[in-house]
Amino acid sequence: MKTQQLLGPFRKAIEDYKMIEDGDKIVVGVSGGKDSLTLLALMKAFQRFSPNKFELAAITIDMGFVKDRDAFLPVKEYCESIQVPYYVVRTDIGEILFEARKEASPCSLCSKMRRGALNTKLNEIGFNKLALGHHAEDMTETFLLSLFYEGRISTFAPVSYMDRTKVSMIRPMIYLSENDIAAYAKDLPVVFNPCPADKHTKREYVKDLIKTIQKDIPFVKDRMLGAISHPERYNLWDKATERYHSEKNKDKK
Repeated sequence: MKTQQLLGPFRKAIEDYKMIEDGDKIVVGVSGGKDSLTLLALMKAFQRFSPNKFELAAITIDMGFVKDRDAFLPVKEYCESIQVPYYVVRTDIGEILFEARKEASPCSLCSKMRRGALNTKLNEIGFNKLALGHHAEDMTETFLLSLFYEGRISTFAPVSYMDRTKVSMIRPMIYLSENDIAAYAKDLPVVFNPCPADKHTKREYVKDLIKTIQKDIPFVKDRMLGAISHPERYNLWDKATERYHSEKNKDKK
């Protein structure tokens, strides 16, 4: 999988939802997994020809699962090779979730804690936007998780604004498939995920459920994506995007 093959839909998402403005300082949240490393590579490639000029950095939130302090060395060396400043934030999130609180379903709280640590570091280094590596399958899975477990018709937005930290969040890979990302990431220094909950979550259940449905309805993921993003249907993303730009502009005044 070549960079150019992914940059088309990547650039389209950025343009569709006005994710990047001239002068932005953007941090890529890098877990070391295939999605975040692909995002970092594509952001660096896009930076070279983007009509809006922006700075780029990468941050890893060390959850404390890996005791080896050199675990993220391959990521650090990759960032150096593409000339992107790289930061590792050490935390005890893993210990809090699995030892202190003994969370049975830790993913939601884990996400909030990691996001909080990322935003704190962004403010510290003077950056204003956080790019996350969610892709099309993440969107459809989140849609079903919200519907099944919360009784809400909802999913994450392509862009959002956190007024407390003044950080904007963007997801430029929403039009990319997980299979294409996995193929591209074979040439990247992916770091193994040691999370105890990996492969044993509600999200994994929904992922398997969609695969089962696809046996009878091969185009089901495309239909769900269309239902969420198409302007002539129940467009969750356009509403979220309008709200994002309204809140951000209001905060500038």
